[in-house]
Amino acid sequence: MIRDSERSMQELYSDDPERADAEVFGRKTGLDRRGFLGGTGLAAMGAVLGGAIPFAANMPGGLIPAAHAQTATPPTPKGPQYLKFPGKSEKLVVLGDRPLVAETPESLLDDDVTPTDKFFIRNNGMLPDEAKSPETWKIVVDGEVNKNLELTLGELKTKFQPVTRALVLECGGNGRSFFTPQARGNQWTNGGAGCAEWTGVRLADVLKAAGVKSSAVFTGHYGSDRSLADASKDALSRGVPIKKAMDENNLIVFAMNGQPLSNIHGGPVRLVVPGWPGSVSAKWLTRIWVRDKYHDGPGMGATSYRVAIKPMVPGDKPEDGNFRDLESMPVRSIITSPGNGTKLAKDTRELKLRGAAWAGDNTVRTVAVSIDFGATWQNATVAQPKNKYAWQRWTASVKLPSDGYYEIWSRATDSRGIMQPHVAGAWNPQGYGGNPMHRIAVLVA
Repeated sequence: MIRDSERSMQELYSDDPERADAEVFGRKTGLDRRGFLGGTGLAAMGAVLGGAIPFAANMPGGLIPAAHAQTATPPTPKGPQYLKFPGKSEKLVVLGDRPLVAETPESLLDDDVTPTDKFFIRNNGMLPDEAKSPETWKIVVDGEVNKNLELTLGELKTKFQPVTRALVLECGGNGRSFFTPQARGNQWTNGGAGCAEWTGVRLADVLKAAGVKSSAVFTGHYGSDRSLADASKDALSRGVPIKKAMDENNLIVFAMNGQPLSNIHGGPVRLVVPGWPGSVSAKWLTRIWVRDKYHDGPGMGATSYRVAIKPMVPGDKPEDGNFRDLESMPVRSIITSPGNGTKLAKDTRELKLRGAAWAGDNTVRTVAVSIDFGATWQNATVAQPKNKYAWQRWTASVKLPSDGYYEIWSRATDSRGIMQPHVAGAWNPQGYGGNPMHRIAVLVA
């Protein structure tokens, strides 16, 4: 029987996982820190999970069951708050309302191309008013260029060749909630990502038309959104090195999934710089400043969108000079079907899995799945990306030996051979780069 405690299960596991096992379930493990010593703890956990645990002998000590883990950091003490916004799915989970931030549960990311209504929302400041005359919206390109450009959206469409690409856009803080101790910021799970079809013109073509000087080092991107704290200031202005800016896959976008770009997603025009944190993909784009030095706009420097160079002690204070910009996003795989908490009919012995995987500037080499707490792994079938920077869909079928509670784990390995870790590593104050294996709970009963 589960033991009473004045503290939540999540708080106990966060502080001392193995002690939490003992306090919550009366569980003790063997010397290898797996399994259960005695039947009391196993019976207690099975009762809470709703069934026997066929691979209980492999279960690591201190592992909060996946059936409960994804509620570890709810937006409010009352549980998830769901989005109510015109044109958006009411199944998106609100992580913050000032500014508006909402993530997509993994099971809603089961489409090859993420529908607009299911696409996550990440704002950094005030939501600008919708443009009354989109075609006259102006974008300035200036700085270290031979010719300053001022282009309306209408001119952008007629003077440059439009292209459509399926591209992953991912918030830099995606996976933040998996860090221990908790890092600052919106507590994303895996839902700060999506793969839409974006239509626009190549950023490189526009920069070439302006004539980038040899003195160019960095770009600075500006949008029309204003700071919540001071409306006279920009909410955010980030940029990228010139080499990344000239990547032919970067787009100045005016359509999403075949429709004019909506205001909530940065319309009428925005940047999409795939593979890197979404913060460099400025929404409501008004200016691209080509600079002869590192960009120093709001959101650049210090620990903002930056990770530690030398590993930090989790929870320690940041050390000046020990941080670099987060550039290519880390490898990540998610299970999109079935959803976490799925209940299957008694005697179900085969489970078909679907998911998605992506790896920033890189591609995904393999995805593997486990049903026995990582004791053994089975390779999934991984499709090629539709184009560079699109995510890769994967499928697998696993055999379930009996009824009971299962955890399905997925982990991806990128083209460099770097694999998703078991837990979020490389702790940093603002929780960037958290990409542990995805786990879901399934009950056959």
